[in-house]
Amino acid sequence: MSTINRKGIRQRIHKRIRRKVTGTADRPRLAIYYSNQHIYVQVIDDSAGKTLISASTMDKSIENASSNVASAQKVGALIAERAKGSNISAVVFDRGGHLYHGKVKALADAAREGGLQF
Repeated sequence: MSTINRKGIRQRIHKRIRRKVTGTADRPRLAIYYSNQHIYVQVIDDSAGKTLISASTMDKSIENASSNVASAQKVGALIAERAKGSNISAVVFDRGGHLYHGKVKALADAAREGGLQF
C-alpha cells in the first residue's frame, strides 16, 4: 500500500493555480507559504521577476511568533501596512496550493482589513 505524499499533492495543486495566477506591475501576486514554525508572505511582480514586499513571523515586530492563526492575522496586517507604504492597493491572491481555511483565511482577511483588494 502506498503512502500519501502531501507535499507532492500541494505542489501539484500550486502548479495548477500558477498557470492561471500571475502578478503584474499593476496587480502583483500575494504569495503565501507556511511551515510548521513560520508563516511567510511575499508580494511579487512576476513580469519583472522581483519580490516587491515581504513579511513573515520572523520579523522583529511580531512577538510570540509561530505558525498559527493569531500569527497569520499579524502577518496579514503587516503585509497590508507595507503594501500601503509602497502604493500597492490591489493584488492577486496565491494561496500556494493550501486550502483557503485556517491560517490562509486569517491572513487573507487581515490583509483585506488592512486595505488590500483581492
